[in-house]
Amino acid sequence: MKLGFLFAGQGSQHPGMGADLYEAYPTFRTVLDAAAAQVDFDLKKISFEDPDGVLVQTRYTQPCMVAFAAGLTALLRERDIVPAVAAGLSLGEYSALHAAGVFDAATAVELVAFRGKAMEAAAAGRESAMMAVLNLDRAPLQEACDIASDLGCVVIANYNCPGQLVIGGEKAAVEKAAALAKEKGARRCLPLKVSGPFHTPLMAPAGDALRERFQSVVFAEPSIPVIFNCLGDVKDARTTIPDLLVKQVQSSVFMEDSIRKMAAMGVDAIVEIGPGKALSGFVKKTVPGLPVCAVETAADVEGLPETLEQLMEEKA
Repeated sequence: MKLGFLFAGQGSQHPGMGADLYEAYPTFRTVLDAAAAQVDFDLKKISFEDPDGVLVQTRYTQPCMVAFAAGLTALLRERDIVPAVAAGLSLGEYSALHAAGVFDAATAVELVAFRGKAMEAAAAGRESAMMAVLNLDRAPLQEACDIASDLGCVVIANYNCPGQLVIGGEKAAVEKAAALAKEKGARRCLPLKVSGPFHTPLMAPAGDALRERFQSVVFAEPSIPVIFNCLGDVKDARTTIPDLLVKQVQSSVFMEDSIRKMAAMGVDAIVEIGPGKALSGFVKKTVPGLPVCAVETAADVEGLPETLEQLMEEKA
């Protein structure tokens, strides 16, 4: 069975994620313990308990999520469940690159810990906002952003799936673009609880910091195709992974395009590596006939072979 792995991004984290896996599986424990050694906070305590409510903060969210994904990837590999192609939403792209062998789990966690701090620094002192725009096509929303840009930076930051786009940038410009979007037929514009204008040009300082950091990182060739956020496609031979990761943090995420590309590459099913099921929802709206399931808990891991079998029977 040809599987696509889709790794969740920031926003789907929650206290308790990975606790049952850590208790049940030595392989998961080994990965998480190694990941925890790469950061300057108690990764396991924040992931499992989050007593101080800091898991929502970017500098904590990102390494906790990537450590969780790396542990799950190792568990599935142990069961001979491996991807033929991988992608991830924003932060999840680092997990996809890890799954493709570009760098090990410890390096992935260390890099996103750096990335999270750089993104927080880039957002500091800015009056910014992000909003989900529902039931409006790309072209009219782009027109709204173009008009509203007289008040500052505002762009389409995420192309999630049909009927769900996200705009981000400076608060006044985002609010004007949202008002114009409603005039153009958007059903709703929902403010997102995020700590910065992610995937907009306002994140350029984070991109600069990443470019410098990547100079001391060894990037191996991917063992499987990886679909990149800022392309909605696989890269060509002339483009480097570091360049794409620098671009990714300050450019739009083409998740809908990435899902369509994965389907076009002939995957039989997509496995979302959690926490959460947001990306499974995107898949269902983008390619309704493509089987998809989410894996987050020990029960999900144990039941995955049967789940995939059932999905294929339903597809047939």
